[in-house]
Amino acid sequence: MKKKNKQEKAALIRLLGIMSSYKLHLILLFVCAIISSISSVLSTMYLGSALDTMLGKDNVDFRALSRIIIILAILFLSASLFQWFVSLISNYVSYHTAETLRKKMFAKFGKLPLSYFDRSAQGDMISRFTNDLDNVSDALSLSIVSLFMGIVIVISSLIIMLMLNVQLALTILLCTPLVFIAGFLISKFTRKTYITQQATVGNMSAFVSEMVGNQKLVKAFGYEDSSIVTFETINQSLFKTATRAQFASAIFNPITRFIDHISYLLVGLVGSLIAISSGATIGMISQFLIYSSQFAKPFNEISGIMSNIQTGIASLKRVFIVIDATEEKQEDGTVPDLKCVKGAVEFKNVDFSYTKGKPLIQNFNLKVAPGSTIAIVGSTGAGKTTLVNLLMRFYELNGGAIYVDGQDASQVTRDSLRRSFGMVLQDTWIFAGTIRENIAYGKPDATDEEVVAAAKAAHAHSFIRRMPNGYDSLLEQDGGNLSEGQKQLLTIARIMLTDPEMLILDEATSSIDTLTEIRIQKTFLAMMQGRTSFVIAHRLSTIASADMILVMDKGNVVETGNHNELLAAGGLYAQLYHSQFEPS
Repeated sequence: MKKKNKQEKAALIRLLGIMSSYKLHLILLFVCAIISSISSVLSTMYLGSALDTMLGKDNVDFRALSRIIIILAILFLSASLFQWFVSLISNYVSYHTAETLRKKMFAKFGKLPLSYFDRSAQGDMISRFTNDLDNVSDALSLSIVSLFMGIVIVISSLIIMLMLNVQLALTILLCTPLVFIAGFLISKFTRKTYITQQATVGNMSAFVSEMVGNQKLVKAFGYEDSSIVTFETINQSLFKTATRAQFASAIFNPITRFIDHISYLLVGLVGSLIAISSGATIGMISQFLIYSSQFAKPFNEISGIMSNIQTGIASLKRVFIVIDATEEKQEDGTVPDLKCVKGAVEFKNVDFSYTKGKPLIQNFNLKVAPGSTIAIVGSTGAGKTTLVNLLMRFYELNGGAIYVDGQDASQVTRDSLRRSFGMVLQDTWIFAGTIRENIAYGKPDATDEEVVAAAKAAHAHSFIRRMPNGYDSLLEQDGGNLSEGQKQLLTIARIMLTDPEMLILDEATSSIDTLTEIRIQKTFLAMMQGRTSFVIAHRLSTIASADMILVMDKGNVVETGNHNELLAAGGLYAQLYHSQFEPS
């Protein structure tokens, strides 16, 4: 618990550090809060004075009453106007603070290694970026107003009460510690509950995102009922956690109001005794009755937003967990770019494992001549895609080195290394935008002629031309209005446009019909001429013409050679090949 408290304090201190950028706004806010609060407190004093001008039916000091009414009108107007300024400035500060956090978090996404995303649920990450940041913004906006206005009201009303009557002021003060004690005990009880609540919200977002994004599979496997059961389990957990959190938080408001009512009654009782003994006026007693409510108002307001504050703190911690995550090692300006790429690649004594203590690739060695086509085959989990991930430095090696044209890939900038490769993956990625923008993603300054030429080369031009607005047709997110084959053709056109020095094709034609695949293969062969190409394929017929075939098993290369050599050897490649083309 102490560790969690320290984490919360550290998170709040960091938040204040971000808010320090808006010092002038906060100073202006405090000034407006002072004017608004003092106007409100003074209006109470003048209300009491107004009552004292009306001593009886024929005993009213109309001149004094008129003057007080004018003053009250000015004070009410001042209190309302500057209260509006306080709300306006607090919203500005809170929204801009949330904007800063959102920028930091989004920038962090680009600096995190792929391993972080592999072990994090996509829905939970989105929930942190949207729900949690919104909670922080809401809590900040509400608490700034309550804090600034509350401090001034408590101090100013206390000073005036002591000036008017010490006994009545002390009567009100006697009840104040009870409010602090109640607030401390309840916040201590609810802190853990709100943290659990936000974690459960993240789990639900992750599950719903998974189910919505894979509805075809859900329906195909008849998983609807099972998904509802799982959802109900998470939903019930959230319901119970949220109910406990809200119940505990809701108790605070009635408790503070109960204490407020006790204070109200005590003021009336003590005021009556003072009126009998020393002649306190009705106006003074009325003033203190109002002051007792004003003095307790900030505590009541804080109790009313306690759930927002607790949720905001829990969300803030979740946001900072992402912002503080270990980044991919950043490069300084001294790291050189990869230059004069011809396509010679060498893996030298490479070791790699995704999980410490569970080696996947050990002492792997391979030399690839420029312009060669290297096919990588093997059963699922053999390590084919891992080789590509290492080649692109999506993951760092545990040992050994990878050289591109004699240059250590770990000693050049990642950006220049990755730009030298063109990747077409099995999983397509289409963003919401026009077809033209999707094809030109890797080369935004491409001309219309270049975009069309790339689409024609990828055999995508014909279906694009049939779209309502051709290349200017808008695509839904993830290409929902395209078939899987059409999406794959666009990703192929995207790579053809960038014209990279080396290629990585990971099941690049897996979603395309056989006839189109044959045409695409011819286009690939033309594009691969003179370029070093790494081709991962399960359909072995597509890599028969490769210069070298690597057969992988459990992270190791167990066979190398061309298609005919490996068939003649009768090893694992031959088994895989015959299993695809010969009846069992």
